[in-house]
Amino acid sequence: MPRPLTIRRIVLTGFMGAGKSTIGALLAQSLGWEFIDSDAAIESSAGRSIAQIFAEHGETAFRAMEADAIRNHAAGEHLVLALGGGAIENAVTRNMLGGLNETMVVFLDAPLEVMVARCLAQPGAAERPVLADRERLLQRFSARLPHYRRAHLTIATADLAPSTVVERILSALSEAKTSAAARPEERGIPIR
Repeated sequence: MPRPLTIRRIVLTGFMGAGKSTIGALLAQSLGWEFIDSDAAIESSAGRSIAQIFAEHGETAFRAMEADAIRNHAAGEHLVLALGGGAIENAVTRNMLGGLNETMVVFLDAPLEVMVARCLAQPGAAERPVLADRERLLQRFSARLPHYRRAHLTIATADLAPSTVVERILSALSEAKTSAAARPEERGIPIR
C-alpha cells in the first residue's frame, strides 16, 4: 500500500511479543502524541483482563470488543495506537484502518521464537494459555502474516533496541514530510 504523505496517526501491528506496547509508548513520547494500547483500553473498559474476557466470553466476543475499541480510538489525531496481535485478522478492523486518511500502519516483525521468548519474560505470561500450544501459535502467526505485511512500513525488531525501532519510524515520518513538502498536491492520499 502506498505510504501517506501527511501523517496524523501511527498504528502499530504485529504478533504478540513484537514490541508494539513498548515501541508505541516510546514513539508517542518522542512525538509528543497520545499513546493507546488497544488491549489496555479493552481491559480498562471491561474491568477485567484479556485472559478473563477470553475465558468468560470467548474469542468471538473479545474480537467484537476489540473492533469497537479500535474504532473508538483510531480516528484520533496525534495518536500512536498499538493493536492487539489478532486485531488485523478482523475484516471490519482492516477495512476501518484502510479507510483512515493520514495514517501510517507499521508492522513490527520478528521471528516467532523471539516473540515467544519476549512474551514468556513478561509479567503475566502464565495468563497466556495460547503460548503453551506452539503448533496453534504457529498457525495463528502464519495466518496473520499476509495482513501484517500490507503495512506501509515493516521493521524487523529482533536485533534492534526499542530506541532504534523508534528512530526508524521517525525517519520514515520525516521522509513522508519531505515528500509532502515536495508534492503538496498529493496530500491526504488515503491508504487502502
